[in-house]
Amino acid sequence: MKDVAGKTAFITGGASGMGLAMARSFAGAGMKVAIADIEASALTAVAEEFAETNASVITLQVDVSDLASMSEGAAKTKEAFGNVHVLVNNAGIVTGGTFAEAEPNDWRWTMNVNLDGVYNGLNSFLQDMIDHGEGGHVVNTASLAGHLAVPRLGIYGASKFAVVGMSETLRIELAEHNIGVSVLCPGVVNTNIFTARRNRPASLPSSQEMEFTPAVQDEEQSDASDVLRNIIEPDVVGDMVLHAVQHDRFYIFTHPDFAPMVRMRTQEIEDSFAYWSDYCENLK
Repeated sequence: MKDVAGKTAFITGGASGMGLAMARSFAGAGMKVAIADIEASALTAVAEEFAETNASVITLQVDVSDLASMSEGAAKTKEAFGNVHVLVNNAGIVTGGTFAEAEPNDWRWTMNVNLDGVYNGLNSFLQDMIDHGEGGHVVNTASLAGHLAVPRLGIYGASKFAVVGMSETLRIELAEHNIGVSVLCPGVVNTNIFTARRNRPASLPSSQEMEFTPAVQDEEQSDASDVLRNIIEPDVVGDMVLHAVQHDRFYIFTHPDFAPMVRMRTQEIEDSFAYWSDYCENLK
């Protein structure tokens, strides 16, 4: 989608952090933008920001874990702007702790937002994007933790590995419809995701509110802990996502310095194939 001017984008988690950065980048490129978020106060601030510009922007309070809420957001966006061309499933939260420490509600809340939220976005927008036939693009926010194991981020990582897998499948399924797919895999970005518990629903309480920040991870000695260092600003990510949409790039890695760690994982997988190939040969 090289020519994005006049096209419509819908962004979840759009009132802060990377989502807001994407909204600014998209609006700057002449797109119409629907900013969806669960935080009413953040949406008010964003509406005031864009009111001082000539951008075509609307704000919508949406709970991505609720399919009905997402579907309503889709309907309001189409009513305001017409067909949606770019869907960004960006909303996400972090729960910290080891699998031994984590509670069932930590799992449920993380999956409700990080995984169900992506599905709910696809369910609410995708068929209409296919039907209008004007092409488009889907961006799903995963993480470097969707490619690498990070201690004390196991549940978060599981949700992000799943988003990577969903995106890889989606890319194949949508190719014939002229709809591109990108999966955003950032390291740590200077956002408020590490204080996501402010939006934790009362229906999914935890007996221990574990805060997880890069400083906590300094106690870990594994190389994977480096994923939580080298923090970058959201605006950098916003521009990268716009570039990926315009140039149909699938993987978006904001922290290329971690490529060797991903190669190590890939090499271990290749080595395991070789090991079990030899094992099977020896059975003959």
